[in-house]
Amino acid sequence: MNKVLPLVVLCVMTGTLMAQQPAVTKQAPQASVTALTSKDLPEFPGKEVLMITVDYPPGSADPIHRHNAHAFVYVLEGSIIMQVKGGKEVTVTPGQTFYEGPDDIHVVGRNASSTKPAKFIVFLIKDKGAPVVTPVPE
Repeated sequence: MNKVLPLVVLCVMTGTLMAQQPAVTKQAPQASVTALTSKDLPEFPGKEVLMITVDYPPGSADPIHRHNAHAFVYVLEGSIIMQVKGGKEVTVTPGQTFYEGPDDIHVVGRNASSTKPAKFIVFLIKDKGAPVVTPVPE
């Protein structure tokens, strides 16, 4: 059963206000998220699995966030750069995976290319009804 997901990724970059010039607002390309399936886990009361695809346009990036879930990422096309707080920044290419735990803060998530799109699947094990993404203030 597909669910309507809250906007998972919002990427807005604010321009700089310069002396005697109007503020410039620049919006980075936004990722699109598609819910593939969700399933309650009766063997683990209160838990569910959610599987989504994320399409990163060229130059797309995520704000700092957390999932409060086990998140397993599998790259289908393109390359993405990922990092959790305290971990190393890694480039993940087609066929490779990345993992985020429930306590991890996702500090870097972006398309590695400014000219080619990237696409990946995310498999989340989370509390039933919990939000997919929780913003984390910088």
